[in-house]
Parts: sequence; C-alpha cells; structure tokens
Amino acid sequence: MRPTVHDIAREAGVSLSTVDRVLNGRTDVRPKNVERVQEAVRKLGYIRDTNAANLAKKRRYKFMFVLPQGPNHFVDTVGEAIREAADAQVTDRADVEIAYVNVSDPHAVAKKLTMLDLDLLDGVALMVPETPQVRDAIAHIKDAGVHVVAFVSDLPNSRSDHFIGTDNFSAGQTAGALIGKFLRKECGSVLVTANSMVARDSIERRHGFDEILLSEFTNLKALPTIEFYDDPDRIADTLSRALSAYPDLKAIYSMGSGNAAMLDALRPFAEECDLVVVAHDLTPVTRQALLDREVDAVIVQNVGHLARSALRVLRAKCDGANIYEAQEQIRIEIILRQNLY
Repeated sequence: MRPTVHDIAREAGVSLSTVDRVLNGRTDVRPKNVERVQEAVRKLGYIRDTNAANLAKKRRYKFMFVLPQGPNHFVDTVGEAIREAADAQVTDRADVEIAYVNVSDPHAVAKKLTMLDLDLLDGVALMVPETPQVRDAIAHIKDAGVHVVAFVSDLPNSRSDHFIGTDNFSAGQTAGALIGKFLRKECGSVLVTANSMVARDSIERRHGFDEILLSEFTNLKALPTIEFYDDPDRIADTLSRALSAYPDLKAIYSMGSGNAAMLDALRPFAEECDLVVVAHDLTPVTRQALLDREVDAVIVQNVGHLARSALRVLRAKCDGANIYEAQEQIRIEIILRQNLY
C-alpha cells in the first residue's frame, strides 16, 4: 500500500497541517519540523499525487506556447498537436493558449514575451530563435517566477528550464547519412537550404550534416547554406542559379520550413535533373511529395509527443516533481514512401 500524508505525520510526529505546509513549500514551518517531514518522506518512499492535490485545491495551470507566425506547414501541425494535447489534459486542469510572433524580428519576439501577463501564467513554451533580446526576455519571465521550456529549437544559453525536441545535431547527421547512402557510388555537390540560419535547430542540423559528409562521405561536397526567408522568388532564383553553376549537383537537403517553396521551385527542372531530396517534418506537403516521389526521405519528430511532453514538463516544474527523461526523449524517425503512415 502506498504511504499517505497520515503515515508521514505519524512517522514525523507532527500534525497533518504541518505535513501539508511542508509538501506545498510553505515557509511558515519550523526548520526542525521541515527536517522531520522530509526524513519521513524519504524513509516511507512517499510519492505525491500532484494531480489529486491540484484537483483538491481546484488549482488550474495556465500555459502559453509562443510559435512562429506566417505560412509554415510544420507550425500548423504543431499548433494542431498542442490543441489536441490540451483537450486531453482536462483531468490535469490545464488551460493552454497559443500566441504567434514574427521570429525573424528579435525585437518583436522580445516585445511579445515582455508583454505577456506573467501574473496569470505558470509556464511558457517557446519556439523562437535564441538572440540576446530573447535571452533578456526569458530572464524577465523567470524573474517573475514563471517556468520556461525551449520547444523544438533549443535555447541553451538562456535561463530556460528544459528543452523539448530532438537532438538536432543527430538529425543533421541522419540527413547526411541518408544522402550519403543514396549516393554511395556517385560524386557531386549537395545544396543545403533553410528558411533562416538564426534558429538553433538549423545551425545544429547543418553542423551534424557537415560532420557526417566530411567523415564518411567524402565523395560529396556540401555547398553553403542558402537562406530564403519565406521568399518563394528567392528560392526559385537560387535553385535555378545552382543548377547552372553546379552541373554536378546530386542532392538537396532542406533543413526546415519552406519545403513547399523549395518543391515548387524544383519542379520545372524535374525532367532535366534527378536529385535526391531529403527534408524535415511530415506535413501535408512533404507527405504528398513522398507519394509523388519528389522527396526521397523525411526526417520526423512526433509533434504529438512534442506537445504532450512540453505540458508534462511544465506541470512537473510547477509542482517541483521529477522529470522522467526517458519518457520525454523525442525520437528521430525516418519516413520513406514505403513506410508512410
């Protein structure tokens, strides 16, 4: 039978109200009694049922997700996953909202974060690039006692509490290994595209990709990253120029959002060049591209797992509970046309 607060009170020789104050982090308890309660908790192996405690106190969590605004199929799927996960958290009494911000403007991001009503929030999940302005805004949020998790793209130099997402260096390595194996017997260049290299996930993916090609697939040369900043004309012009400038072009690695623009730009050249294409994130666009054989492989992170993990971690931070790292590890998956789900 699991130990209860009554067992702790008996073991520590204190009242139930004292046990309750210690478990809830109240400061109006004599240090000696705090030690007694904590020792009883350790001795009995007591694990607090925070859901039941919150339900009894009629506590509601208030969480905010801040995502990139603009046309982005991956962000759309993430938003849907967050709403679905939030709807499933009724018993955990969580209110979840989503706000959107122009992530290409660090000042706009910082302004959005500093304007959040922190008195009403318990936690914030941020899918934004790390900049000095963002780091300052996160420090402001933390100083207000609100928990912060980095979401999808890490914020390692900030005061964020946790990162929810895949190991993006490994994701880049995976892309390099896939392209290298697809082109094992060929020599040539690989074009690398990204919407922006400001985001940490793109930076880490690029580093992982280069590491694998340089160490294992020296028959292939990765070209400098092309950033197109949500500009379809820019990516179309860049692809046209690259196909002319690099007749040995063998593959394209699309490191993030913007797959729709990249594929639109590539289609006019489909008959004259046969390129291996590896992209990230399973969206309606990349799903159809797999079916149409326009993309050879998609590297995926489960957006449902991302959303649920962020909510679990934020709740754990609010409750001072342990985070189960194995449960929150977001796996890298490889989707081909043959195993498309």
